[in-house]
Amino acid sequence: MPTSLHQRLAAELARREATGTRRRLPAPPAPGLTDFSSNDYLGLSRHPQVLAAVQAAAQLPAGSTGSRLLTGNSATAEALETHLAQFHGAEAALLFNSGYAANLGFFGAVPRRGDTILYDEASHASVKDGIRATPATAWSFRHHDLADLERKAARATGAVFVAVEALYSMDGDVAPLAELAAVCQRLGLHLVVDEAHTNGLYGPRGEGLVAELGLQEAVFARILTFGKALGSQGAAVAGSALLRDYLLNFSRPFIYTTALPPTTVASLAAAYELLPGLLPAREQLFRLSDYLRSTLNAVPGLHVPATSHVIHPVFFTQNPGPTAVRTIAAAAQAAGFDVRAIVAPTVPAGTERLRLIVHSFNTEAEIDALAAVLAEAVS
Repeated sequence: MPTSLHQRLAAELARREATGTRRRLPAPPAPGLTDFSSNDYLGLSRHPQVLAAVQAAAQLPAGSTGSRLLTGNSATAEALETHLAQFHGAEAALLFNSGYAANLGFFGAVPRRGDTILYDEASHASVKDGIRATPATAWSFRHHDLADLERKAARATGAVFVAVEALYSMDGDVAPLAELAAVCQRLGLHLVVDEAHTNGLYGPRGEGLVAELGLQEAVFARILTFGKALGSQGAAVAGSALLRDYLLNFSRPFIYTTALPPTTVASLAAAYELLPGLLPAREQLFRLSDYLRSTLNAVPGLHVPATSHVIHPVFFTQNPGPTAVRTIAAAAQAAGFDVRAIVAPTVPAGTERLRLIVHSFNTEAEIDALAAVLAEAVS
């Protein structure tokens, strides 16, 4: 490696180190830690029916052998896409290898030069990276600010896309989808909703927040991620049959990547079979979510926003900075709780936090014990 390039890379890492924001791979969770960190909201990654489906699929070739457009297509993948469309109330769905790839695949292919993308400023990095891959004009609007959205829309040209998350991954707050849909319908905008953290959790059968609100016809495209409540991997873009065909032809992250392996497709099919019967688990999840928020807000020095759902950012009355937040997370882990710190640049500097995720398999006793550990850590 040329010396000048080596020095540049080392200098960038040193700057991260100096500010306490250098990333390192964490150690794998120690056995027996109580999970307050993973996205496996309903415990489906360990469900016996899902595991049995994976074991059965393991008798097939281990890999998919190629892209969907070459040798990687399968009857099971097409059957899953058909089921996804029916389940989520869409005309069609197209599988992607991750939510990140689905966002890159949609925004990199559908908006074109002369079009405009308006995106909530709190949108996930995958949305922003997808926007960078398109020649369309893009402006952010203030978080949940419909008036700012309308001001930006008045200057927009071409086909106008509005990108939001149903539930935001760092703050856990829910988008005003009904109001957003009304604005988009009135102004002729195309609403795109990332349901990464609501797919499987909201709706009478777990169809997502768009379906719970009856907005399927008002949304141009939904990004349905499977690495959260579905306990697996991958994602799908749900929308019209025309949109599916267009993505199949023009979305580079779909065209030029190896298809999901048979074991993943099998796990997803099994998880979707289970979803309609998991209403009690979803109700338990939301009840525990409320309990965690109220319990931690009773701890001096901690603050959990009232708007958080399922994902709970835990802020500190006196912001201790990234190093201290990591130390607090480490203390919780040492006490038996899988808790993670979130620091810049993932979140803005000065908003460092713990990010707690509640699961249907957690208990009030575990929440009480975690609250006691955090109370001691911040005292």
